Amino acid sequence: MQYTSEEGYEPLPFDPFKAIIAPRPIGWISTVDTEGRPNLAPYSFFNAVSSRPNMIGFSSDGYKHSPRNARDTGEFVFNLSTRPLLEQMNRTSEEVEDGVNEFDFAGLGMTPSKLVAPPRVTEAPAALECKVVSCDELTDMHGASTGRWWVVGQVVAVYIDDDLIRDGRFDTAKAQPLGRCGYRDYATAGDLFELLRPTDPGRVIR
Repeated sequence: MQYTSEEGYEPLPFDPFKAIIAPRPIGWISTVDTEGRPNLAPYSFFNAVSSRPNMIGFSSDGYKHSPRNARDTGEFVFNLSTRPLLEQMNRTSEEVEDGVNEFDFAGLGMTPSKLVAPPRVTEAPAALECKVVSCDELTDMHGASTGRWWVVGQVVAVYIDDDLIRDGRFDTAKAQPLGRCGYRDYATAGDLFELLRPTDPGRVIR
């Protein structure tokens, strides 16, 4: 099968784009508004975008609470969503009115962050506190508005549950982070393997 964006994905019943770009980490983003009211929402268009300095970014379909709060206050927190937190994460995807506390809504605890105002999810085994570097509306190749917002933050503080540190490394398999696939499908990171680069010390080329 082959088609152009202009032609569309017919005769497929659903656009396969999100299923092809998968699994995608879930950006479980906590923010506060200008009145200090907390907000929590998951974003499947999320990933690391830089190291040295460490930066992460998430994209929002519309100028929702998270990008607005991040832009207004200059801060947000990424909370690691894991298999044990699947239902709570999903609950926070509901669209609610301004001022509704999604932490309470989903039965989650709030723990104060170290350097930013938004709290982190108490139950999340890892969190990254961020200062906003940019928050812009995406435009298409013709310069037209898309209604999608792209937020990038620089990591200023990190929280990790000590139980997930093994031999000086974060134990990703044990954490069971969730990934979003296409349609309504999710995946859990668990089948991990190591692959050294050709230039890594000890690499044997066969």
